[in-house]
Amino acid sequence: MVDVITIGSATMDVFIESDEANIVSVSSKTKKSEFMSYPYGAKVEVTNFSSNVGGGGVNTAINFANLGFDTSAIFKIGNDVYSEGILRSFRGKNVDLSNIIQNPDESTGFSIILTSFQGDRTVLAHRGANANIKKSEINFEAVKNAKFLYIAPLNGESNKIFDKLMDFAEKNNVQTCFNAGSTSLKRGFDALKKVLATAEVVVMNKEEASMATHIQVRPDTKDEKFSEEIVHPDVKEMCKKLKLNDPQIIVITDGKYGAYAYDGKKFYCAPIFDGPVVSTLGAGDAFASTFCASLARTNFDIHKSLMRASVNSAAVVSKFGATEGLITFEEIDKRLSKHPSYECIIC
Repeated sequence: MVDVITIGSATMDVFIESDEANIVSVSSKTKKSEFMSYPYGAKVEVTNFSSNVGGGGVNTAINFANLGFDTSAIFKIGNDVYSEGILRSFRGKNVDLSNIIQNPDESTGFSIILTSFQGDRTVLAHRGANANIKKSEINFEAVKNAKFLYIAPLNGESNKIFDKLMDFAEKNNVQTCFNAGSTSLKRGFDALKKVLATAEVVVMNKEEASMATHIQVRPDTKDEKFSEEIVHPDVKEMCKKLKLNDPQIIVITDGKYGAYAYDGKKFYCAPIFDGPVVSTLGAGDAFASTFCASLARTNFDIHKSLMRASVNSAAVVSKFGATEGLITFEEIDKRLSKHPSYECIIC
């Protein structure tokens, strides 16, 4: 038996940073979008380059183990040079890999991460084996024997296993944390109802929440100053629509503006924890898994768990690589004690 079993993607990530990257912002009355651009047809010089493992299944498994949980991981890889790198990265990480799926006929997931001078990133992703996890390949006995199940974003055909996983977890009293991804959200709100109604914790970013609920976050106008609210009214409506059972907690992350949580009675708002930003890749995985881990350690203290998640997420973005900056609960609490003014607001 393990404390937590994670299921998600596993990739080899190549990070590329160029000082020639431009950030282009486009605004309309109802929304604002930003794009990373490079000179068309030009040869662009690379400023920094590195490679590391990534993917929600890998990132969260390593984080749970680092936070002191007995952890097992389910992810799918091929039998190639990239799979060798992924397996090698787990050495010394205290993660059980007996439940991973390896198919020599499929390629391991691979991503190219274009990082801007602001630290944000655009990801070019080849899903590979990640998109083809089948029900028959999952060790359901391992899921049954776990205290809780963490579901990271999955793509392609792998999305079809969500409902089956949630049904099984519910029948066997395994608590679940669901971190939605854009591919699963494209199935539509009705298709996600089973997952949303079953999970004890649901985490997604603001753009994903908007996609799931079809609620757009309105910008300020000359008559209405939404930004002056602690939690944007549209974000509140998203949380309320996503919450489909009583003990459930909904979390929406909002980039540089922090994160929000809703338990059906109160809204919680945690600003970002200040620190250097090198790359934002892995920040969402660190945040969501740390939040769920802290809930388990604090008897569902949302206030403390949001702050802890923000600190660990800030630690991750301070370094290249989705797992290089991860820290323990002891270090998280030490950093919080050094910043007594940092606080989660409850409203």
